[in-house]
Amino acid sequence: MSFFPSRKPNRARSDMFDIRPLRLERGEQLSRLASDTFDILIVGGGVTGAYTALDASLRGYRVALVEKSDFASGTSSKSSKMVHGGLRYIEQGNLGLVRHSLLERQRLRRNARHLVQRLPFMFPVLDKNGVFDKRMASAFESLLWTYDLAGGWREGILHQKLTPAEVLSHCPTLREEALSGGFMYFDARVDDARLTLTLVRTAAFHGATVANHARVVQTTRDDHGKVNGAIVQADDREIAVKARVVIMATGVWLRDWDGQKKETPSPLHIRPAKGVHVAIPWMKIRNDCTVTIPVAGRNRRATITRWGNVSYLGTTDEDYEGDLDNVCCTREELDFLLEGANSALKTRLTPQDVVGSIAGCRPLVGSAGGKTVEMKRNHEINVAPDGLVTVVGGKLTTSRHMAEQTVDTVGKLLGKKRACSTKSAFLLGAAGYDPQAILASGGLSAHLGERYGAEARFVSDIIDANPALQTPIIDGLPYTEAEVVYAIRHELACNIDDILSRRLRARLMARDASADAAQRVGELLQQELNLDPAAVARQVADYQTTVQREKAILMGTSA
Repeated sequence: MSFFPSRKPNRARSDMFDIRPLRLERGEQLSRLASDTFDILIVGGGVTGAYTALDASLRGYRVALVEKSDFASGTSSKSSKMVHGGLRYIEQGNLGLVRHSLLERQRLRRNARHLVQRLPFMFPVLDKNGVFDKRMASAFESLLWTYDLAGGWREGILHQKLTPAEVLSHCPTLREEALSGGFMYFDARVDDARLTLTLVRTAAFHGATVANHARVVQTTRDDHGKVNGAIVQADDREIAVKARVVIMATGVWLRDWDGQKKETPSPLHIRPAKGVHVAIPWMKIRNDCTVTIPVAGRNRRATITRWGNVSYLGTTDEDYEGDLDNVCCTREELDFLLEGANSALKTRLTPQDVVGSIAGCRPLVGSAGGKTVEMKRNHEINVAPDGLVTVVGGKLTTSRHMAEQTVDTVGKLLGKKRACSTKSAFLLGAAGYDPQAILASGGLSAHLGERYGAEARFVSDIIDANPALQTPIIDGLPYTEAEVVYAIRHELACNIDDILSRRLRARLMARDASADAAQRVGELLQQELNLDPAAVARQVADYQTTVQREKAILMGTSA
């Protein structure tokens, strides 16, 4: 008699499960910063720093990650939310970057399967005044074939040629005149802030010490002039962190300080490139994919992407020389984007239709001159004579590879070369998660699954213990009060902005309503962290003031 062989649990999958959620307590993390000696200290909690922390912790190094504000508070929450190969990089002749980006895209699709979803891109073909006309359509299709062959095929679906009716089925508000068809190809999208946070939590799961709102004010050096740590300010205390190697992964902020001693010339020229997006109610556009549109009279194109109940319109790509901590979408930039949308759509969009906006800067490496949009998105890793390591550039899609190369470099400095495992390492929530099965269930289960993956049950456990916490924190958005509680208990959310701007994306999707919700979020923070009521009131006022300032700059009404 024959028997089927007995199957064993998959080790890579089963090791990522626990019966209770990872609980990150700020006090404990700061105590470890002060008492431990680390192999690697990473400065900067964006996607590059977060992936570097994960890579290093998986290799068995003692790792600490600190961020001056909140995780993903800079560029890593202000992106186009796309995980893509970069079709225009083929136009620039950078096929190698495209091929590698598409490989990294599929790794993210597997390793963060609850966060990264397929995203269709549509290019309408117009007889005139389009991104391209019928004469260029065959050349563009050759470009799409190149994209598919370079790695787009890994998504399991090749580009499609569309009739005018098919184009309108995907975006019924497009102008029909001059429309002769279209093309669709496939990439992926992600909530960038959520991905970064999940990377940080996964690094902590594997032993890393992580702290937000912990500012490095100085890198320290030993008697031989070699970097041996940093001075960190957090919660009105100063912590001397000891580390054998320090990595500066602060992105565009390297422009203002790269960790070197004063008067030491920077080895890298950082050129911030500003990009903005604005959010429009989805019913104004009704697109089910990313639609690429021309901007009338300019050699540029913009995109409109659906995300929940909004469609966000972007982006720009211009030099930025202002305060990196206060980057806002201006009225001029808003008008530029609306001009493009209104030239392509039958509906009429006005500034009053905008429900939210984001603005950030890409960390480009290169000298002045030429347009930022034409600059390559490559990254650079630099080791200074005193041992300070700097990584900058690249893009979200290639952040894993940037981290791998950075930790390889650090391994040589430490004399402990260890193999990288992030090519196949699951992030928290991804192991055992079946996106199609969960999303097919709909309702709260689908919403939580898309955000937390296999860890969604920990949020529903909070609701089970207190059903009142199933109440939406903002009417019209799916986020619940339970998610606010979870963010405080398990995701190192310290203040109202952490929650409404990044743990939930309420500030982008419903700016004014998020200001109204600040009071309730403050109450939950007070309950969970036992905060002083006066301190909470200041947080509420500060958040509402910041939101009003952001709106005033956007509408052009600020003084």
